[in-house]
Amino acid sequence: MINCFQKSKNNLPYSVWTVEQLKHLEYECTQSLGIDLYELMLRAGYVVYEHICMHWPDANNWLILCGHGNNGGDGYIVARLAKLSGKRVTLIACNDNKTLSILAKKASNSWLEVNGVINPSDMIWPKKIDIIIDALLGTGNKLRPLQQSYLKLIKLANINTAPIVSIDIPSGLLANNGNTTGETIYATHTLSLITLKPGQLIGRAKEFIGKLYCNDLGLSSFLSTKKPPIYRFDASCLINWLQPRNPISHKGNHGRILVIGGNVGTVGAVYMAGEAALRSGSGLVKILIHPNNVVSTVNTRPELMVKVLSIKSIDYELDWADVVIIGPGLGLDEWSKKIIQMISSSNKPMLWDADALNLLAINENKNNNRIITPHLKEASRLLNINIEEITNNLLLAANNLVKKYGGIVVLKSAVTIITNGKDIACIDVGNAGMASGGMGDVLSGIIASFVGQNLTLFNAAAAGCVVHGAAADEIALKYGERGMLAMDLMKFLWKYVNPKA
Repeated sequence: MINCFQKSKNNLPYSVWTVEQLKHLEYECTQSLGIDLYELMLRAGYVVYEHICMHWPDANNWLILCGHGNNGGDGYIVARLAKLSGKRVTLIACNDNKTLSILAKKASNSWLEVNGVINPSDMIWPKKIDIIIDALLGTGNKLRPLQQSYLKLIKLANINTAPIVSIDIPSGLLANNGNTTGETIYATHTLSLITLKPGQLIGRAKEFIGKLYCNDLGLSSFLSTKKPPIYRFDASCLINWLQPRNPISHKGNHGRILVIGGNVGTVGAVYMAGEAALRSGSGLVKILIHPNNVVSTVNTRPELMVKVLSIKSIDYELDWADVVIIGPGLGLDEWSKKIIQMISSSNKPMLWDADALNLLAINENKNNNRIITPHLKEASRLLNINIEEITNNLLLAANNLVKKYGGIVVLKSAVTIITNGKDIACIDVGNAGMASGGMGDVLSGIIASFVGQNLTLFNAAAAGCVVHGAAADEIALKYGERGMLAMDLMKFLWKYVNPKA
């Protein structure tokens, strides 16, 4: 595992904590360092104020929206600092007759001490607004409908042309799962405090979060002693997994990959998986396909070894392989079911995807030497629940898949989640251009290739997902997202499977 307390090139930490875990962390911090929670609130207000001054130095008219909790308290501190520096500050409080938290009350008093005015939620907004600070709900928001006064302020903020900075998380977005409670702030920037939270990465986070930043409030030394519950991986992590090759190695040292699938009409799936494995560094790749498809595949990629998938020869082929991919284009007919039955008892490292997962949902079995890569619909079949239940708690769904099927789960969504039941990671690369046929087949080939190159199943899954998403991000940056095809990634894999420090 990488050093999760360092920061990546985009200055985000590799560690992620849930709201409940963060509360415990904050308590430990106050006990260990001898500081109180109000000191952390003062630090939070200062870093938000500094962030805004850095990115919008000409913003003189500040509108600050404060709720009744500690997130609102952060807003009061920001308001005080902005007013003392000469900014024109309008502060709107949305308390709905609720008592302010102890810390928020202390912060609001500090705002009143500098002759700050606390305006009601129904006030008419100023005509001139240069920046909006969202301190309404923060991480304390629960999965329940928002009150009308909050909804109104969120709507007004979203239709205003001024940029919005959300403190910790856009109001309306849930910090543990990235779901929403209805109306949600569309932030320009989100500044996370102390640590990252899952809801800033997974679920619908990318829709609302804007550009994500994180400030540890000066707690880096303390945080470095704590193992995070969730890791965040991006392209800067690849150098930790993919080291330069031994100069005297040969093709037999880099993995023999066997790809099984390619039923009538779906040969493209195994071809893409096979080529992706080659492009990711596999020494030898063999695909076993339906007899009707052999000639067309040989003519497409001569570096692939192509053979007819025969029940009689399957044991020999399994003996040859170091890693097995099964599922791309496999189909669901009797021929496919027989193949699945025959390889299920193999102890070779395997990756199951596509039709293999559909067959696994029918005939469940557990295998700790296997990676499964379901998208949300496949995961719903595997767990026999609806997709909404999965999207409501992606982390729980991934963990339940491990409990039921064993091994490593790669739960594919806008941000892919990987877990072995103990370690869990969010893959923070990729874009909406990847929503096209064949992307999963390419991913299978990359991951299996890394298993064949002696990465652990978990690290191979993580590195494979990062390479896959990072290549797609480069394509999107150069050409845009629409029209991206799975095979487009092949030309960009070289860069990411050969990372440089």
